[in-house]
Amino acid sequence: MHETNQQPVGGATAAWWTEAVIYQIYPRSFAESGGDGIGDLPGITARLDHLVELGVDAVWLSPFYPSPQADAGYDVADYRDVDPLFGTLADADRLIAAARERGLRVIVDLVPNHTSSAHRWFTEALAAAPGSPARQRYIFRDGLGPDGAEPPNDWRSVFGGPAWTRVIGPDGRPDQWYLHLFDTAQPDLNWDNPEVRAEFLDTLRFWLDRGVDGFRVDVAHGLIKQSDLANWHEPQEILSGREIDKPRPPMWDQDGVHEIYRDWRRVLDSYPGGRILVAEAWVEPAERLAAYVRPDEMHQAFNFEYLLAAWTAPAQYAVITRSLEATDAVGAPTTWVLSNHDVVRHASRLGLPVGTPRPNGIGIGDPQPDAALGLRRARAATLLMLALPGSAYLYQGEELGLPEHTTLPDEARQDPTWKRSGHTERGRDGCRVPIPWEADAPSYGFGPTDASWLPQPSLWAEYARDRQHGVPGSTYEMYRTALRLRREHGLGRGTLYWLASGDEVLTFRNGEVTVLTNFGAAAVPLPDGAELVHASGPLDGDRLVPTDVTVWYLG
Repeated sequence: MHETNQQPVGGATAAWWTEAVIYQIYPRSFAESGGDGIGDLPGITARLDHLVELGVDAVWLSPFYPSPQADAGYDVADYRDVDPLFGTLADADRLIAAARERGLRVIVDLVPNHTSSAHRWFTEALAAAPGSPARQRYIFRDGLGPDGAEPPNDWRSVFGGPAWTRVIGPDGRPDQWYLHLFDTAQPDLNWDNPEVRAEFLDTLRFWLDRGVDGFRVDVAHGLIKQSDLANWHEPQEILSGREIDKPRPPMWDQDGVHEIYRDWRRVLDSYPGGRILVAEAWVEPAERLAAYVRPDEMHQAFNFEYLLAAWTAPAQYAVITRSLEATDAVGAPTTWVLSNHDVVRHASRLGLPVGTPRPNGIGIGDPQPDAALGLRRARAATLLMLALPGSAYLYQGEELGLPEHTTLPDEARQDPTWKRSGHTERGRDGCRVPIPWEADAPSYGFGPTDASWLPQPSLWAEYARDRQHGVPGSTYEMYRTALRLRREHGLGRGTLYWLASGDEVLTFRNGEVTVLTNFGAAAVPLPDGAELVHASGPLDGDRLVPTDVTVWYLG
């Protein structure tokens, strides 16, 4: 037996975030009220009771700020307002208040690595001269070569293509280059500039004063770049994937980011009620990720190594053990996640052959996942995840078993990845399709009309909430029951003890609950005297756990 040494964080009086289940809402695809096919804040407010009934503790809202929407709102033009697409500041206030009335906390997205090219700061930078204070808010550099026509270095954009774009100066002639690790409409900020740091501290206070409970920090590992902007000859990946003693990419996970978050933490700690910072930090290995959740920095960091782990017993054992030991070393909980708005939904991802590299989108003509196998494994993976100590994140629609929209027409795609990759990577639209609420309603209940900013597939009807609510064995009811039992048994604040980990079966105990996942081809019997509490799928003859099924039992 292996014991992870993961101790309860604070025991029964632990802060809410150490064991919370947090539900991600992608505002343009959750629910809409106006009939334009784009989800909005009033639509979210009207559906909050669904989240209460589901049993989550908090919601995280992806960006709703004013934006040209070059990257679905992650290109922010004003950090202290609401885009008219989604409503008004008053709508945001009503949403926060309505959530609080229902016992739900609200976390909002903050995008500090880059602004929109429509932000007033960037407009000022384009109108200013090289070396001016306006340009020093961003990363402008002279080009290489006698006429400056070559980019300052060889960095590539995460979305494909070069990470540098040359601007035309106020005199109409070619000028300096600016860095954009993502789209050209997302210029990277210069976080060595005190004005940038002060502006974001004020933005934190603006939303904290309005009552939000925290911030999910986009690209949290990217704010500081290596000072010499050295060339990087490796493929550009947002997940650094480096061993702890090997060089890190010069644009990711630089040690200087931690000073920024210590400043932010002091601001949050000055407010009552347990406000939190959540890092979207695509960082490996686990020891590097754990640095973001040291006691004076962030509270949570998404565990993307876990999200990417293969569906095998050895891979799951290794990543769970490594994750718990790394965060335990800094006194923080581990934060688990299987899906979000940037990756293929796990109900489809797990339907691909084990060992398949994670695709950046799936479309027409691509190898298609096995839908039934994917959902079976997704349910098993979810029940495994929700039994782990720490906090967990759910992505809207996964409680319905939603798959990726893998046959989304290419002409409907809006993710900049599709264009910038030269139409070689489909991108993230397939996981962002508006979710179904009512099988027989227009747009499946997403809004009052058939309008939908991305087309919904006809199979959405079978996944609609009203087709699953109250139906024993449905994915929705499996989630509801799991969240209730997780709370009743205190699994989020528990301690994990491995009982068995081989090539085919994973078994651990958390408190009084034992969790078994069968990865093998043969059914596995429950121990004598075991009292079944929950299962991700039906058992064979009441006592045999089939392949790709997770069970919780007592005894």
